[in-house]
Amino acid sequence: MFEVLVFVYENYYAGDSCPEPAHLERKLNAVGFDSEEIEDALNWLNGLHTAARSSKDFAGTSQLVAPEPWLREPCPTSVRIYPVAEQTHLGQECMGFICFLESAGVLPASMREVIIERAMAAPGEPVELDDLKIIILMVYWSFGKEPDALVLDELCEDNTERVAH
Repeated sequence: MFEVLVFVYENYYAGDSCPEPAHLERKLNAVGFDSEEIEDALNWLNGLHTAARSSKDFAGTSQLVAPEPWLREPCPTSVRIYPVAEQTHLGQECMGFICFLESAGVLPASMREVIIERAMAAPGEPVELDDLKIIILMVYWSFGKEPDALVLDELCEDNTERVAH
């Protein structure tokens, strides 16, 4: 599934250029992706679209209750507590990376919640860090935002060659 998501991101990152799901499915089949992989990715993308739209709708209105309970904007002093199911599915490495992005001030709470929700919908337990980075890129894309250069470097760089100073 993640190979399909990477292909979609690389070819359609300019938000409006992504075709409708039926047309996208035909293109992905033509490129040679497996139908089951395509179906999983399209279902995942549909969930991403729904979550991002709900978050944007809530942020742009004066509603007292969010359309999705998990998208309520937290107080600035609140702390995110991960239930056991999220801890198990995300794993320590992914939770640490999300915390790193939050503490760096580049991951707003609403995007964090969409990232966690979409990571919970992803296969694998725990989710691989490289897969989480793809999810984060897809969430930025769905919100119509481009991560700044340093965040993009963290998300796209192969850290196995990095030397700690």
